[in-house]
Amino acid sequence: MNEYVINFLWDNDAFVWVATSEDIPGLVLESGSLDALMERVRFVIPELLELNGNNSCNISLIYNTYRHERISCHG
Repeated sequence: MNEYVINFLWDNDAFVWVATSEDIPGLVLESGSLDALMERVRFVIPELLELNGNNSCNISLIYNTYRHERISCHG
């Protein structure tokens, strides 16, 4: 089984999640919803792997998420 690490990063300027992976060339997707983005990633990865010459049917995905926010206190 092949394992692939998918990174989800929140873009504060665009207000979207961005999915990338060093393991899967060409993977760059974005969405305002993390759940919707994960679904898109699951759909696209087999196609990208095939285009990159990997026809493995057994795929394991590891998701890393990162979101940094700043808040202001009124007081």
